[in-house]
Parts: sequence; C-alpha cells; structure tokens
Amino acid sequence: MQDVPRLETRNERTAGASLNCRQTSAGVCFPVPFPIAPIDRESMTASATSDIPEFLQTLNPQQLAAVMHGDEPLLIIAGAGTGKTTTLANRVAWQIVSGTDPSRLLLLTFTRRAAAEMLRRVEHILIQLDPSTVKNPAVCSRSSIRRIAGGTFHSVATNVLRRYGNLIGLYPDFTILDRSDSEDLMNVERSKLNLPKSDKRFPLKGTCLDIYSRCVNTQKPLDIILKKYFPWCLEHQERLGELFNGYTTTKEQQRVLDFDDLLLFWNALAENPDGGQMLRQQFQKIMVDEYQDTNILQAQILKNICPDGKGLTAVGDDAQSIYSFRAATVRNILDFPNEYPGTVLIPLEQNYRTTQKILDATNAVIAEAEERHSKELWSSRGDGSLPVLVTCSDEDAQTTYVIDQILDRREKGVPLKQQAVLFRASHHSMSMEAELGRRNVPFVKYGGLRFLETAHVRDLMSFLRLAENPLDSVAGFRVLVLMPGIGHVKAASLLDNLREGGGHFETWSSWSPPSVLKDDWPKLIRLLQEMEQRAESDAGVATDIHGARLFYAPLLESKYDNVKARLNDLIQLEAIAARYQSRTEFLSEMTLDPPSSTQELPADPFLDEDYLTLSTIHSAKGLEWDSVYVIHAADGNIPSDMATGSPEEIEEERRLFYVAMTRAKNHLSVVRPERYYFHNRRKSDQHSLSKITRFLPTQIQAMFDCQSQGMTYGSGFGRAGQSGLIQGDTTEIRKKISKLWG
Repeated sequence: MQDVPRLETRNERTAGASLNCRQTSAGVCFPVPFPIAPIDRESMTASATSDIPEFLQTLNPQQLAAVMHGDEPLLIIAGAGTGKTTTLANRVAWQIVSGTDPSRLLLLTFTRRAAAEMLRRVEHILIQLDPSTVKNPAVCSRSSIRRIAGGTFHSVATNVLRRYGNLIGLYPDFTILDRSDSEDLMNVERSKLNLPKSDKRFPLKGTCLDIYSRCVNTQKPLDIILKKYFPWCLEHQERLGELFNGYTTTKEQQRVLDFDDLLLFWNALAENPDGGQMLRQQFQKIMVDEYQDTNILQAQILKNICPDGKGLTAVGDDAQSIYSFRAATVRNILDFPNEYPGTVLIPLEQNYRTTQKILDATNAVIAEAEERHSKELWSSRGDGSLPVLVTCSDEDAQTTYVIDQILDRREKGVPLKQQAVLFRASHHSMSMEAELGRRNVPFVKYGGLRFLETAHVRDLMSFLRLAENPLDSVAGFRVLVLMPGIGHVKAASLLDNLREGGGHFETWSSWSPPSVLKDDWPKLIRLLQEMEQRAESDAGVATDIHGARLFYAPLLESKYDNVKARLNDLIQLEAIAARYQSRTEFLSEMTLDPPSSTQELPADPFLDEDYLTLSTIHSAKGLEWDSVYVIHAADGNIPSDMATGSPEEIEEERRLFYVAMTRAKNHLSVVRPERYYFHNRRKSDQHSLSKITRFLPTQIQAMFDCQSQGMTYGSGFGRAGQSGLIQGDTTEIRKKISKLWG
C-alpha cells in the first residue's frame, strides 16, 4: 500500500526533524513532511507545452497537476488566493473533455452562488474549445453542461431525496424547515412536555435545537455532546432525549425535514444497499469544495458513495477551517489521506492576491499551528510594503487611526469599496460605526438579516408552504394566527381538523368564523385551494406569491410598522420567484440558500456611491480587498476569551486570524488598543492594559513595521509603573484651590 503523506506537527519543526526544508524570502524555514517535486518558479508562468491542451496552458504546474490528475483520491490543499476556483473549474472541464458524461459529475460547494459561479466558468471554458479537439463535441453544449449535478450539500440532498427517497420510505413531497421554523417546532414539543414550566430552568428552543443538531452532525450521543459543549444542560439529559424523540416523531407525521434531516436521510440512502449502488452508478466523479468546512455526517456521505475514494477530489485549506461552531471539523481534511489510502496530495502555493512581505508574515503565523498540511505561499507580485502592527493608546485612538488611514488611502486612489475593517466579534465595531456615521463615511456591515429571517417575508412564505404541504403545522399555525379572531388554541384545533380531513382545505369551510373574519375566511380558503390547484398547472410560482401578497397586505399594514419598505420586499420576492418553474423548487432554494436583504448603511447613499466594508472575520472568508485593517488584535479578543478552553479552540482562533490577514492584497494593518477603559472615560479613568495577540510572538512581530499611535507605554508614556488604576486622590489639589475662597 502506498504511504500517505504525514501531517506536519510543530514538535517536528522545533525538534529539527529530518524533513525537506524550504526557505521563504524572509529566511524562515518550513519543513515539508512528504516528497514534493522541485519547482522551478521562473517557469511557472510559462508552462505551455505541446503536450498540454491549449485551454490549460495558462495554469501553473501545481494547478496543472491537480487538473489533469487521474482517478486516485485527490486532496488539493489550496492556500488563500492561489486560484482554487480556477483550478476546480478547469478540473471539471478536463473531466468532460476527457470523456466523462456531465450527468455523472457531482460538484459540491458550500453556497448556491459558488456552485453557479463554478459552473459558469466551466461553461465559459468549454464553449470556446475547438470542437475538433474534443472526443465528443456534444458535451460542450450549454444543455450538456447544465446536466452537471452542482450545488450545496443540502440542495443536492434535496434533489436526491425527492428522486430516490422512496427507497428509504421517504415521501417525495416533503417540505423543508429553515432554522427559525425548526426552533418553532421544537418549542411546540417543549410545551407539550411542559418543559418551560419545570422547576429548574430548561434550555430555550434555540439551545435545544443546537444540541440536537450537534448530535446529528457529529454522530455522537447526547451525553457526550452535553459534557463537551453544553455542560450546564447535563441535568436535563433525560428530558432532552424525550424532547428530541417528540420532535423527530412530529416531523415524520407532518412530512417535513429540517436541515439536519437532509444530510441524515441522504446518508441513510447512501448506506442502503440499493440506494448506495444507485448513487455510485450515477456519480462517477465527485468534487468537493471547501472540504475543511465539512462535518462528520457529510464525510460519511462521501465515504458511502466513494468507499475507496476513486474519482473523489477534495479541495480546501486546513489553515482556513474556522466553522467548528457549525459542527465542521478540521479532522476531515487532516485525516483525508488516512481515510483514503493512495491519496495524492497537491498543494497550491502560488498566491495571486497578496504581495510577498504580507505572505511572509501570514506563513509565519500559520507555521505555529500544532498540526497542518505543509505549504508555503509565495507571490510573483513583488515584495510590496511590510504589514503594519500598530499599538494605539486606547479604542478611541484605534478608531481615529484606522479611519484616518482609510480616508488617506481613498485620497491616494484606493476606493472605500477596496478597503475593509475586520474584527472577531460583531460588537467590536461599535465605536468604529459611530465615528464613521459622525464623519458621514458610508459603510456596509456584513451579517445583515436574510429575507427569510424577516417576519413579513416569513409570513408570506408560510402561505406557499401550507399550500405545498397542508400537514406542515408550523406554516399553518403562522398563517392562521395572522387572521383576526384566531388565537393559538383555535389555530391548533383548525390544524387538527385539516389533518383529519386529509389535508383538503375545504374542511375549513364547515367552521363558522367570528364576524371580524366573516369576509376574509372564505377568501383564505379559496386562495389556498387555487394555489393547490396551480401546483398541477404550468402557472409560475410568482402567481402564487402575487395572490398571497394581495391577500396578506392588509394584515401586514395592521401588524407591522415601516409598511412601505416591507411591501417592497414582498414585491422583490415576487420578482425573484418569476425565475423558478415550480413552487417546490422555489421553496427549497429560498429555504436552503436565501438571498440577503439590503445591507444596513449609516445613511442612504446613492446606489453608485463608494462605501467601506465592516465585517466579522467569519463573514469575510472568501473575500479580498486592497487594504485590510484587523482591529482589536489583543488577547481576549483575538483569540476570543470565550474560545480558549482547549488546544483545539486556540488552534481554530489561530486559523481565524490567518484568514483575516490573508484577505489583504497590498496593505495590511493589525491594530491593538493598549488600554480598555472599564467605564465611560468621562466618568472614570480606570482601565486595563491589553496584551498583543499571542499569535504574533516577537519573532513574527519582526516581520511587521511596528508603530504606535497616541500616548502608549511603548512610546515612553507611563513608564513609572502605573497600573492603570487611579492612585491616591485629589485632596491636596482641592486644598490649594480652596484658598481662593477661604
């Protein structure tokens, strides 16, 4: 059996293990724990030869090796900015050109937009090829390319389960609960068991769903999950088990699946003898993007479809694994070569985004990781300027410094849109937001509400979901309680009647509504019946939304403020719906990957106005800017004091800091306030002194241009041993001044 690449550990590096060693331009040595062919960097931009297809001749040697790799399991370690999307798109195109039927290809990504962009690139590559150079020119047509199965794990699971779910007893007409719907259903089950009224405080619905989801996605029993992640809930273990049993039973009765069910049932289908064989026959080649962000259940799905890894390509970067709070595990990518013996590992190391001196610093930061797949990013863009490490006197000085730098770069030709301020937690930007607003600097803050998280859009979507699946009690309950004169008890009773009547809305006609609802009740029944009938016709889903919107508008006006903006959202939703052929498709995609709402700005800038980006580091992953400012780079913030309870947590925080640094193209500033005041400075001068993030030890700080702003201790201020606390009092001063009136 072929030896698999070993992981590089920090102990091996510091002990001087006999490994290959590469040296950066800054003189830092990185050992390589597996053989890699020597690379002539001078030739990396001239890789064209007569043996390589013309459309691949612009790739560098590492990209080319990954694209033209055969059927053995392949792990591509794609460093930040190394052309991962280009490599994966060309690999898909190469598979098709080499004779693979597009319908036998499966491309898994983590957002619908990423899949669409990937397939758009594949189409762009193939339609430009000379038909005479392709074995089967027909595969390069747009219709053929669209036969590729591409999307997120959850969207592909939805399609697979609708087609083949009957093999495991699943009805194909299931509807999908989003996160909020799942919480609501969990809360219904909590109430049935009288858990909110128990003597001891029982976890809220969101926490209950988090615990349940963690169990499913990690495939670990409840007691282990509680001990590791929710120790304060251990005393409720038995009742939580009862709750989860009720939750799953109700979902089964109502023919609804939550996000976790989509993966759980897909895995069950892959484990089924008939289902597994069918999936293996359908998907000859599987390519998975962002593999470092997969969880245990997703890895099990792939293992069941590709037991030996033949035709499996995983692309990712263990150094950018930062989503453990979603149950993702870095072990999937670290252990991939052991899981699939014979794996070929190809690192992508030529960075097309960032200048070399910034890369030297980022390489040094991630080299301190306890365990990783070795790679050394390098750039042909030139050395560029040193990254800057700035110590500011306090948070106000940090805010002033960063905004001054942003505006100065803007005057030098770097638009606000090409600059970003990144931070560990959302509240870290509060001071920055206030000052930007005062200076009339427009900005977008990443992390705004999605359409489906707004109440009025959720209301409207509930009409469609109820028409699609009359057994969906969450959607039915939301629709019914909108109606004046219907409370929670009556809504529950009407839903029971609907279920007993086989889901026929005519059942509701026998109920005599109160006078306030006398006119609208028949209209509601008629609306739902018409929507139900349209499911069998060619009428688009936009027609459903239009009818529901007209019925719902008076209810919205009586229930919410800011009516005009909310009605405009619903009109936008109707426009989006016009792109879909069926209500089922629309509901699935809007639930699994909803579009974001309009971002919040400090004012209402013109559509073409320049604006700055503020973002948490998690939300910034996958993005890039000319200039990046990482603020609050102090221990307790980076790493977060809430994420230092274990070595694994600290390692993820290191990777998070690395992700922030690698977003920069030409300018990187890492900024730390030296003092954090306990109270409003006008009331007290009491403060604590911060310590620079542990991820920048002295030897790495030497790779930065170190500066100070304001009255910092490093600049000579406060060297008399001040503790940061008020010492003595002002009695003597007041005695002197009292002589003026004494």
